[in-house]
Amino acid sequence: METSNIYLESVKKQMLYYKTVAEKAIDQLEVDQLFITVNEDTNSIATIIKHMHGNMLSRWTDFLTTDGEKEWRQRDGEFDALFTEKNKENLLQLWNEGWDCFFNTLNTLQPEDLSKIIYIRNEGQTALDAINRQLAHYPYHVGQIVFYAKMLKQTAWNSLTIPKNKSNSYNADKFAKEKSLKHFTDDELKKLQ
Repeated sequence: METSNIYLESVKKQMLYYKTVAEKAIDQLEVDQLFITVNEDTNSIATIIKHMHGNMLSRWTDFLTTDGEKEWRQRDGEFDALFTEKNKENLLQLWNEGWDCFFNTLNTLQPEDLSKIIYIRNEGQTALDAINRQLAHYPYHVGQIVFYAKMLKQTAWNSLTIPKNKSNSYNADKFAKEKSLKHFTDDELKKLQ
């Protein structure tokens, strides 16, 4: 397989992994917990989702042909804490709409597209750099969601990665298997499902 194809497949797998981790964290919370902010400078999980939704639609709509910061995007509004109702289904609809836009675009990219120049706020960069930018941005926010969810959880937390004090048994299990070539998310996604 060509290196560019390997890269695109790796991005898809990693992003699906981070999306799933965030969803498993969100699943552990009550609706009201998704809208909690501890102070004026802190975003609720709902606000983070609203921001990611706006970013994803802006960046990935017409990815190769229009500026990634769309004129219709209202970034500052993504951070207001105003929600017409506290509804988990509506929040997850925003979440999925953003991710669908991202994955649908990523699935159409060809290896030769990675070297094309795209613009975000009139700043040119290769499509590959723009993808890497989001590969850092979205997991950053997923980490915020998971950390916040873990703090807000009022009962036992179901670990989403290697549980605390379980590294030795996790490593022992991995090293007990034959060496193989696969993406790190292959086994991790199975555990989360």
